[in-house]
Amino acid sequence: MATLNITDVNPSNVIEETLFCSKDIKSVGFKAKQDWLEKRHQEGLRIKLIKNNEGKPIAFIEYIPAEYAWRPIKAEGYMFVHCMFVYRKNDRENGVGSELLKVCEQEAKSEGMKGLVAMTSNGSWIANKGLFLKNGFTEVDKRGRFELVVKNFSGSTPSVELIDWTKEQAKYQGWNLIYADQCPWHQKAFDVLQKVAKEHGLDLKITKLHTAKDAQKAPSGFGVFSLIKDGRLLEDHYISETRFKNILKKELKL
Repeated sequence: MATLNITDVNPSNVIEETLFCSKDIKSVGFKAKQDWLEKRHQEGLRIKLIKNNEGKPIAFIEYIPAEYAWRPIKAEGYMFVHCMFVYRKNDRENGVGSELLKVCEQEAKSEGMKGLVAMTSNGSWIANKGLFLKNGFTEVDKRGRFELVVKNFSGSTPSVELIDWTKEQAKYQGWNLIYADQCPWHQKAFDVLQKVAKEHGLDLKITKLHTAKDAQKAPSGFGVFSLIKDGRLLEDHYISETRFKNILKKELKL
């Protein structure tokens, strides 16, 4: 494999480098993620980009000490992979994703951590487990469409688990949107869902998650986005205006 250009995206250069999944630095979503990154960077959050020879980002990974993970997990002493994505199939086949995991692993070892942890799924907005299993991870927990995979640095049994987010859902009666700025697309969804709810005369209650502890107690596996009606989870990831309208047609029998 040719030498890859790996860039650390941090509060001092995020405007220049932009975010892999949001490049419009004037958008409200970018600004929300930028502010979130500045706070989380102090907790150990890191974003790495891999660029091609033309300087164009082709992949990224975001990770953080698991105590500060914005997902409903328990994995004290581990490094947690929040997000990763390799854009082109050719780059996936050429091992770009594995290189990102190697960078994450090296940093976790240098900080004396127990291992790496990631939440995976075959569903939307989260990586599937294939890449992780190929790189020495094992599945240790599963709930709904989500799996927890671990790469342990020692021979001890990993003390990690998924938190039962279904226990939190009954707290949310009526229509509820729970979200965080961990994903720059969530601000757009917030604006769209509020607009559509107003058009239909719905009282959409908004809960914004401000800390990792809030996200770990979130009512869905993805943690940072939940649409709930009367204690029932309708969506656990970013949705479009069209998708929300289709949900309303079904729920309101329009």
